[in-house]
Amino acid sequence: MVDSKYFRKFACENVIDQFLAYLRYEKNRSLLTVQRYEKSLRMFEEYFKTLSEELDWTTVDADIIRGWMEQRMDDGMKATTVNADLASVKTFFRFALARKMVGKDPAYLITGPKKDKPLPVFVKESDMNRLLDEEEWSEKYKDVRARTIIILLYETGMRRAELRGLNDQDIDFEARQLKVTGKRNKQRLIPFGDELAKELEHYVEVRDQSVERQEPEAFFLNKHGMRVTEDQIYQDVKENLSRVTMMKKRSPHVLRHSFATAMLNHDAGLESVRRLLGHESLETTQIYTHTTFEQLRRVYKEAHPRG
Repeated sequence: MVDSKYFRKFACENVIDQFLAYLRYEKNRSLLTVQRYEKSLRMFEEYFKTLSEELDWTTVDADIIRGWMEQRMDDGMKATTVNADLASVKTFFRFALARKMVGKDPAYLITGPKKDKPLPVFVKESDMNRLLDEEEWSEKYKDVRARTIIILLYETGMRRAELRGLNDQDIDFEARQLKVTGKRNKQRLIPFGDELAKELEHYVEVRDQSVERQEPEAFFLNKHGMRVTEDQIYQDVKENLSRVTMMKKRSPHVLRHSFATAMLNHDAGLESVRRLLGHESLETTQIYTHTTFEQLRRVYKEAHPRG
């Protein structure tokens, strides 16, 4: 049993200090770690004192802890930050219960918020148009290949490995569709339009004039006539996206995100985008709806006089 009268008289005001001393000198935690625990605990104590001056560490319950977490989330804190604060409170109550400073652990069954999934990074449509429409592209094979790779990734949403694995026979110019072999060798058909057909036909013409083929089936070849590597695809994309964006991420996967975002922004159905991307689950595709909503939020704030 906890001697509440004893606790209030001798421990209430310095219970956090006792816990911090335990971390520092008994558990040999670093000073930085101890400071992080202290910051979380002081914030929580300040929170429950604003609810009632009568509250202390012996009378805090699970609902108060949950209320604090909700307030932190409402204040814009990330789930990782809130979970770190909760971990500090949980560790404290385990310590206090073991030392008989509290009669129960109110944090025992509390779980933190799910970690935030980072929103996909994408290139703005205006930047992609500027890159693909500019006249600085040369007719050298390396430039034609890079431009075709970028256009194909942006207009189909295929993965880098899927693009590398493309063979000539996978592209049906008459039916305007290409066959993609995705994860676990699952195949899907992706339609394309007249403009992309012209780009692909131009690439084939330049390729066949410039490179002596060593791999007769491969669609994208390096200068030695072998199938391009995934690293070469990455470098082609990164170097050329640098011309129109300062984003840190400038990978082929960014173009996949850009494809999905552009499709949804132009009223494509979520199920259609899922099938084009080759996602197993619609839940995976739904992350792009958050991206488009965030874009709408920014537009609203910039454009509305009371936004």
